[in-house]
Amino acid sequence: MENIPSLVQDLALILVTAGVVTLIFKKLKQPLVLGYIMAGFIVSPNFPLTVSVVDHENIEIWGNIGVMFLLFTLGLDFSFKKILKMGMAPIIAALTIVFSMMMIGILVSRLFGWSQMNGMFLAGMLAMSSTTIIYKAFDDMGLKQQQFAGLVMSVLILEDILAIVMMVMLGAFAGGGAPDGEVMVHTILYIGFIIIIWFVVGLFLIPTFLRRVRPLMNDEVLLIVALGMCCFMAVLSTKMGFSSAFGAFVMGSILAETVEAKKIEKVVASVKDLFGAIFFVSVGMLVDAHIIVDQWLAIVVITIAILLGQSIFGTFGFMLSGQPLRTAMRCGFSMAQIGEFAFIIASLGLSLHVLSDVMYPIVVTVSVVTTFLTPYMIRFAVPAYETIEKHIPSSWIEHINRISDIAPSGRNSTEGYWKPLLRQMSVNTLIYSCLSIAIIAFMSTFSLPIAQRIMPPHFKEWADIIVGAVTVLLMAPFLRAMVMKKNKSEEFHALWTSRGNRAPLIFTIIVRIIIAMAFVFYVCNMVTEFNYAILICVALGLVILMIMSRWLKAGSIRMERLFIQNLRSKDYALRASGARRPLFEGRLLDRNIHIATVDVPHNSLWGGKMLKELTLGSRFGVHVSSIMRGYKKINIPSGSDIVFPLDQLNVIGTDEQLANLNTALQQEIEPEMLDLDGKDMQLKRFGISPDSPFVGKSLITSQLREKYNCMFVGLEEDEDKLINITPFYLFQPADIIWVVGEEDDIKRLAEDI
Repeated sequence: MENIPSLVQDLALILVTAGVVTLIFKKLKQPLVLGYIMAGFIVSPNFPLTVSVVDHENIEIWGNIGVMFLLFTLGLDFSFKKILKMGMAPIIAALTIVFSMMMIGILVSRLFGWSQMNGMFLAGMLAMSSTTIIYKAFDDMGLKQQQFAGLVMSVLILEDILAIVMMVMLGAFAGGGAPDGEVMVHTILYIGFIIIIWFVVGLFLIPTFLRRVRPLMNDEVLLIVALGMCCFMAVLSTKMGFSSAFGAFVMGSILAETVEAKKIEKVVASVKDLFGAIFFVSVGMLVDAHIIVDQWLAIVVITIAILLGQSIFGTFGFMLSGQPLRTAMRCGFSMAQIGEFAFIIASLGLSLHVLSDVMYPIVVTVSVVTTFLTPYMIRFAVPAYETIEKHIPSSWIEHINRISDIAPSGRNSTEGYWKPLLRQMSVNTLIYSCLSIAIIAFMSTFSLPIAQRIMPPHFKEWADIIVGAVTVLLMAPFLRAMVMKKNKSEEFHALWTSRGNRAPLIFTIIVRIIIAMAFVFYVCNMVTEFNYAILICVALGLVILMIMSRWLKAGSIRMERLFIQNLRSKDYALRASGARRPLFEGRLLDRNIHIATVDVPHNSLWGGKMLKELTLGSRFGVHVSSIMRGYKKINIPSGSDIVFPLDQLNVIGTDEQLANLNTALQQEIEPEMLDLDGKDMQLKRFGISPDSPFVGKSLITSQLREKYNCMFVGLEEDEDKLINITPFYLFQPADIIWVVGEEDDIKRLAEDI
C-alpha cells in the first residue's frame, strides 16, 4: 500500500474541515476569515475532540506562502498614482488614526506589564483595520456605493501601506536594532530608497517585457509568469533584509500599473484563496482556549480599546481631513476592528521569536469579536450621531463642522508656478539620485571585485579606473536629466519672464549641478588617489560634457518616454476601452450627490429591458450617466437603450437613493430553478397517422414551437438519413418527424400528434 506523506494528510484534513466550516459561516453570513480561523482551531492539538494536524512546520511554511500571495494581490489593488491623486485629506486621516491607535496599544501593553517589544507589536496590530472585513461588510450591507464607504477605503489603502512599512521597521527592531530616533530614520530612508529603486526599475522593465510577450500569453502562462515575478521579488526582498511579504507587495504594486493588472488579479485569485485559506487556518491553530480563559481581562480591555479608540480617534481623523461630523462618525465607526494584518504582524513577531506566545490567541480572539461587531458598529454610527445632535447645542455642531472648511479638501487649488516647478524638480532629483546611488552600489559591490580578480596584479589600478568610468557612463543619462529636466518647462519659462525670478531659477540649476558633481566626485575619489581640487575639476568637466552631449540627451529622453509610456499604459488602455471614470466625478464630491458604479447581476430581471421600462429616475431618483458593457461604453444612454446582465451602470444620486437602487437590483432577480427533473431536453421520433391533425399542415401552421414549445429537427427519409424541409412543406400521412423538447412538452405533443 502506498504511504501518503503527512503533508498531504494534513492538507486533506485542513481543506475538508475548512470547507465544512466555511459553508456554515457562509450560511450565517459571516466573514469567511472567521470560518478559516475556527477550522484551524478545530484541527489543532488545542481541540482534543477531533483529529489534529501532524506536520506543523510544513503548514507554517504554506501559511507564509499564503501571506506572500495575499500581499501580492493586495499590491495588485494598490496604485501609487491613485495615492498621489488623493491629496492630503486621506493622508491626514490615516496618520491620525494609526498614530492614535499605536499610542493606545502601547498604553495597554504597559497596563498589563508586557515587554517593550510586545508593546510595539501590539501597537502595530491595533493600528490596522481590516480592509477585507470592512469591504465585505459594506458589500453585504449594500453600502459599497455610498460616499462615506469610498472615504473609508481610501484611508484603508494608506493604512495597508503603513502596515508594510511598519512590518519592515518591526523586523529591523526585532533583529537587534534599538528603537531610537536614529535607527527609525535610517530604516525609513532605506525603505524609501528601496521602494523608489524597485518601482522605477520595475516600471521601466516589466511593462515593456509584458508588452513584448503579450501575443504568447494565455491565462496559464500569465499565471506562471506573474507568480514567478512575485516569488522572485520575495526572494530578492529577503536577501536585502526585508520580509518576503514586502517584496511580494512591491511586485504586485508594480504590476498594478500594467495593462494586464486585472487579468493577473483574476488568474491568481484561486491560488491566493487556497494559500490564504491555509494561512488563516494556521492562525486558528495557534489559538489556545486555556490562554483565552486566563487572559480574558486583556481580551476585554483590548476589544474595548479598539471599539472606543477607532470610533473616537477615527471620527476625529476624518474630521481633520475635512468631513462633517455625521460622515466622520460613519467612517470612524466602520473601522472598529482588526483583521488580516494583525495576524500577519503577529506571525512576524512569532517567527522572529520576539512576541510572547500569549499574544497570538489574544489578538485572534479580539479580531473575531470585533469582526462580529463590525456590522453593528456601522449601523450604530447614525443613531450615535443623532443622539449627540439631540443632547448638545446646534451651535456646537456647526462649530465642529467648520473644521471641514479649514481642512484640506484633497483637490488641487490654483497654484503659482513656483510650487509645481520646485515639486517636480525635487521629485526628479530624488529619483535620479536614488538610481545613481543604486548604480554606484552595484558596481562597487559586484563589478569592482570581479574586475580586480580578472586583471593581473600589477594592473589593479586600471581595474578601478575602468569600473569607475563605466559607473560614470551608466549614471550619465540620469545625471544629465537631473540637471536639465524642467529647465524648458512651461513653469520655468513663465517665471523667467520676471527679472526677480531669474536668480532663484539659476540657483536651482546650480544646486542640481552640484548634486550631479557630488556623484561623479564620489566615484572618482573611490577609484583614484588625486587631491580634491583635481577631482572637483574633473567632476565639473564631466558634468558639463554630459549637459552638452546630444547622444546623452537623446538617450535620456528615450528612456523617460518609455518610462512614462509604461506608467500610463493602464490609463491609455482604460481610455481606449471607455472604462475611465468621468472627469466630472470630482466636482460632485462636495455636493450631496456622487457617482457610483453598480453591477447588474447575471440573473437580474432588469436584463433585456430598456431604461425607460425600468423607470430608475421616478423609482429611485437616480440618473444613469453611462453603461459599461465589456469594452464598449455608452455615454448618456437614452431611454431606448437596453440593459444587459453583467453591465456596469455609472449612476448619479445621493447615498440614500443609491442604497435603494442597489437593494432593488439585488432583490429583483430570477428565482433559482430548484426542480430540474422536468427540464431535460429529449429527442423523440413521431410518425404522423392518417387521422393526425398535423396532416396537411406546414411547420408554420402546425405551431410546433408556439403551442408545444418543441423544435423540429428533421424529416426521416430512410433509416439512416434525416432531411430538412422548408417551412411551407405540408405534412403527409406516414411521415416520420424528429422533434426536440422538454419532457412535459413532448408528452403533450405525443397526445395530439
